[in-house]
Amino acid sequence: MLSCALSLLIVTPAYAAANAGNRVLLVVSGYGADDGKTRPGFEMDELTQAYAVFADNGLEVDIASPAGGAVVADRYNRNKPYNNRFLSDAAAAAKLTSTRSLASVRDEKYAAIFILGGKGSMFDLPINTDLKTLLATTYEAGGVIGAVCHGPAALMNVPMKNGGSLLEGRAVTGFSNEEEILFGKGWLPSFPVLLENGLRGSGAKFSEAPMMLSHVVTDGRLVTGQNPASTAGAVEAMIRAMGRTPAPRQPWADERSMTLLSETLSGDKAKALAAFKADPKQYEIPLIAMWGFFRAQSAGSDRAALAHAVEMMELAAPHFSRPELVAAIADGRSKLAQSR
Repeated sequence: MLSCALSLLIVTPAYAAANAGNRVLLVVSGYGADDGKTRPGFEMDELTQAYAVFADNGLEVDIASPAGGAVVADRYNRNKPYNNRFLSDAAAAAKLTSTRSLASVRDEKYAAIFILGGKGSMFDLPINTDLKTLLATTYEAGGVIGAVCHGPAALMNVPMKNGGSLLEGRAVTGFSNEEEILFGKGWLPSFPVLLENGLRGSGAKFSEAPMMLSHVVTDGRLVTGQNPASTAGAVEAMIRAMGRTPAPRQPWADERSMTLLSETLSGDKAKALAAFKADPKQYEIPLIAMWGFFRAQSAGSDRAALAHAVEMMELAAPHFSRPELVAAIADGRSKLAQSR
């Protein structure tokens, strides 16, 4: 333990920067096929958001996958601003259609490595020995390691020179059991382990936010994000861990929407609601409605959670009229009345 603490003091982010320059590596799963219908792949939204934030902070970005070459993302919306920006950038798009193999980058130096999620990450990344070697050597050289959503699966069982593992005793997050049960039912029987259970079993200290809300955990030079909404925040936390100040930016509409949900739950609720009502077009209203819908389903006997879910559905309803949303609000109101 003492030797590990000393290494954290001696090997600094400045050391990593001096040896790895401005290079960062994004790692994606190569497991996917048929847009996630046959085998799940990686999350394009996470990749393109991470690429944009790193690039806007002056960092050179490589993309790698286990075997290299073209990789398959799960279904995504090409019109999202970060996806459109990435796909319109010929140089960036080329890095994805011809990813580098993990074997080819295993011995290269990077200031940071960020592992993207998507359920495919549960299958091929945790068993890739080249990735484990790269993660260990990068971290031990003073680099920053990050992962988001299902990406933290790759951090399990990474052996370090001191005889321990990368996650032992470390604070982390990742796609939670609650989120998995709500959104991953189709693939759960195939998973080697639920991610949250695997992280806890690896000796990590796991924490989570309510489903699909942004949650980023920084433990020294190890940064993890809980879900897709945590991607940009996790990248900015990595940049801070590299000894830099993240460049100012405007949040995307879906990011702003998840912040609204968080703030109405545990922040300045009045201010958040006033900002929404002043300009609803700045938000992705279907996302707010969908979050309320699923939160109501998962609330169980938690009356406060159900009340908040109904409130968020009602906030979205005037701008997003759907029969199922109206029915969910009525059902939620009925349950609240019965629980008084």
